[in-house]
Amino acid sequence: MFFWRAEVSPGVQVAFTDVRAGNLALHVGDDPTDVLRRRGALEAAADLAPGSLRFMDQVHGRTVELMESGTPAPTADGMVSHGLPLAVMVADCIPAVLVGQGQDGPVLAAVHAGRPGIANGILTAAVERMKEAGATGIRAWLGPSICGNCYEVPEELRAQVARQVPSTWATTTWGTAALDLPAGARSQLEAAGVGIEYAGPCTRESNELFSYRRSAGTGRFAGLVWSGDTE
Repeated sequence: MFFWRAEVSPGVQVAFTDVRAGNLALHVGDDPTDVLRRRGALEAAADLAPGSLRFMDQVHGRTVELMESGTPAPTADGMVSHGLPLAVMVADCIPAVLVGQGQDGPVLAAVHAGRPGIANGILTAAVERMKEAGATGIRAWLGPSICGNCYEVPEELRAQVARQVPSTWATTTWGTAALDLPAGARSQLEAAGVGIEYAGPCTRESNELFSYRRSAGTGRFAGLVWSGDTE
């Protein structure tokens, strides 16, 4: 179920699921009952209370919402909380998880960082929102995502994104225009003073992970962050 999981600071855990957890998204054609059952199994595996994981309606934007007890699922691409469990779903985009220390405990963030998000600074926005929530010493974990060797795009799109984030300029292993989203994420986080603790492998190259570029009808895996003090 977990591709990677670790306790990253006392009481705080980060994890990324794999295909064994099944599709966790409600928008790709699966029976919603099956999806909710899988989410429940994931919560049980993480020792979380049923229904405690917060998910987003992800729209490739730049909005980051502060989640509190009772906050409904937001239309956003980033969430910040003071310890509440957060989830981000992907199938080639970067599932970025961030952890900082607040005055009264951990400050957590989950971010959906795809091509539009990287171009528009979603990670920078998430770091800013965490700091507004009192976070210091912020660190990041970048889950599996499509790599610069595999993410083929039209030359015009590569040029457009690279004008905004130069580090994304890349070429596929077969010699065509590409974007390196992980490189873009690293450059933005480093510029924000955020250390990167982990970077996952390429989704397109691993059958253990869902990849939209490998199969357009694929499901979605999740990046998770939670603290031991949860509802």
